[in-house]
This record gives sequence, C-alpha cells and structure tokens, in this order.
Amino acid sequence: MQRLTGLPRAYPWGSRTLIPGLRGLPVPSANPEAELWFGAHPTSPSTVEGRPLTDVIAEDPDAALGERVTAQFGAQLPFLLKLLAAAEPLSLQAHPSEEQAREGFERENSLGILINAGHRNYRDPSHKPELIVALTEFNAMAGFRPIERTRELFSALSCPQLDRYLTILDPSSETNSLRGLFTTWITIPVAARVELIDAVVEAAKDQLDRGDWISGVLKTVLELQERYPGDIGVLGALLLNHITLNPGEAIYLDAGQLHAYVRGMGVEVMANSDNVLRGGLTSKYVDVPELVKVLNFCSLADPRVHPVEGEYQVPTSEFRLIRRELEAEHSWSIEHDGPAVALCTAGTVRLGDMDLTPGEAAWIPAHDPAVVASTEDAGEVFLVFV
Repeated sequence: MQRLTGLPRAYPWGSRTLIPGLRGLPVPSANPEAELWFGAHPTSPSTVEGRPLTDVIAEDPDAALGERVTAQFGAQLPFLLKLLAAAEPLSLQAHPSEEQAREGFERENSLGILINAGHRNYRDPSHKPELIVALTEFNAMAGFRPIERTRELFSALSCPQLDRYLTILDPSSETNSLRGLFTTWITIPVAARVELIDAVVEAAKDQLDRGDWISGVLKTVLELQERYPGDIGVLGALLLNHITLNPGEAIYLDAGQLHAYVRGMGVEVMANSDNVLRGGLTSKYVDVPELVKVLNFCSLADPRVHPVEGEYQVPTSEFRLIRRELEAEHSWSIEHDGPAVALCTAGTVRLGDMDLTPGEAAWIPAHDPAVVASTEDAGEVFLVFV
C-alpha cells in the first residue's frame, strides 16, 4: 500500500473553497479547483511516490490488479475516483455505451484527430457509468423526468409559446415524445430558441414563490439563463429531474442519460473513461448530432442510489463503492482480491501504518493483504474496488 497523489483539475466551473477547505488549505484558492483525480486514466494518471500509476500497473499487472481483474479488463485499472466540487453548473452532457465509445474512438483515430484535440469527443474506447455521493448539499439535473410531471410543469408556467409543444408530450409514448421534443428544441433556429427561452423566463418569474418542486426547477432555469443566455441547456433543464442530495446520498447515471451537476461537492467514481458528449451550458466543444446519437430518451423516475450497509450497489462491473464512517472504538478490516483506492474525506484515518487526512488517498494493489482502517476520534473513508 502506498500514498496516491491526486491530479488536480482547474475547470472554470470549479469551486475556490470546497476542495481546499476539505484539505485544510487556505480559501479561497487562487484558481477554481474543480476535480481531484485518483486513478490511472492514460491521459491523466495520479502518481505513487512520484511515478504515474499507469507505469506502476504496467510494471507488474498481475501484482497490481490481480488475475481476476486482468482477465476481465486487461492490464488497466477499470475505475477512476474523483473529488468533484462545482460552484457553477457543469455542461449538459451524456456518456456513450461501450459499443458507441469503441466505435467513436476508432472513428476519430482513423480521422487523425489528436487525443487531446479540443474537438475530440472520444478520448478512450470505454463507456462511463458514474456514481456520485454528496459530501455537501449537492444539486443536480439527472435523467429525463417522467412526462406527466413535465406536463404539470408546463401547465404551471401558463406560457403560450411553451404550450405549443405540449402536443408532442404524449404519455402513452414517452420515449418517442422526449426524443421528439428535445430534438425539436435543439434544431429550431437560434432566434426562435431565444424567443422561446425569453418567454419561459418571464413566465417563470411569476411562479418562484410556489414552495414546491416546480419553483425549485424554475429557480435553476433562471440561474442557467443568467449564466448562459439563450443556451439550449436552459430548455433542457425543463425536461430533467432536479435533485438535491444531502451528504451520503447518491445518484447513479448509466450510458446515454442526460445530466448536469449544478452545485456542491461529492465523491465520484466511474469507469476509467473521459468520454463526454456535450449539448450546452459550456464554452467547450459541443457536438449536438453526436450527443443525440448516444442519448437514452427513456425517462428516469429516480436516479438515486440508497446504500446498503455503506455500499452503493450499481449495475456495473468496473467498480464498487463503500462509504464508512469510523469511530475510535471500531476498526474496519478491508478485504480485497483486486486493486482498491481508499480516500479520506473527514478526520484522520489510519490505514495500516499510513495516516490519511481529508483529500488524501492510498493505492492498495491486489497482492497486498487485508488492510485495517481505524481512527483515534472520528473519520470517514471511501473505498472503491472492482
């Protein structure tokens, strides 16, 4: 077991207080601190004693990953763990399936598009199912809302320009309806889109004091319009579930599910991929046709994941995530038959003879024996393994 040094990402939407505050560093930081990566993505690996984790794994894959993992995933770590802290909304986005990622990666390679090119969609051949567990109050838009509730939202707005689209929302054909409305909105002329958004925004201002879920949605819509005026993401926000997580609560998103994290800090784990198809709410490259190609237009009634004995059980083989709150009189023996990463998020957690403070992580290779986690007072640790 060795200390794993995270790789920071300073995206514009990041927070100047959340990650440095967690780590006990001065706040506000000089630049936004959006993410801290703990993993072995080929383009951005974390380091172990100054060495890229990708090199450590390549040196002896069986010792690092174990035979079970190498047999299934080859000589690469199949998951990526992150600290994520958003002060502003992330882009409206979705991730491809395994087949779509593989095809897209090979297609862009054949076109000679550099891996780090700004207009590249597929930076690796992997899908990207992802789970995020809140460390603070966390706001997100996640998955298409069931149509009946969206019709309720439209009716509450009493906006004639929006009502024209109500006929598209047929509850008896939910998937086709969502596909039809979203693709209509992203293809209408810019002037017509701006006119529609302006009308929605004016109608929304009269509904902010309702005190129900609709007023919460509309407050986010107004915030998005202020930051990204006339952006398709403002209309997309009318169709998505708006969710507020408390610490310890989680969301899981599979391939093709449209989403945008809005605000807050969490621990995120995903398949070892950086494939993102963006549709709006960003200054980065947006490829609407490719986004539509990967979108899953089935509604998602509830993307929340409820932990069972601290484990967030999700339908993917790349990762498992356990959150454990430790007390002085209780230790935790971490049994594993493959690679694992442990991340401390509160207190001081001792793993074997290594102390981790918030924001610090440990790399536990497959050939290591069981590790005991403990604390002298109180602490919190997240463990991700295959």
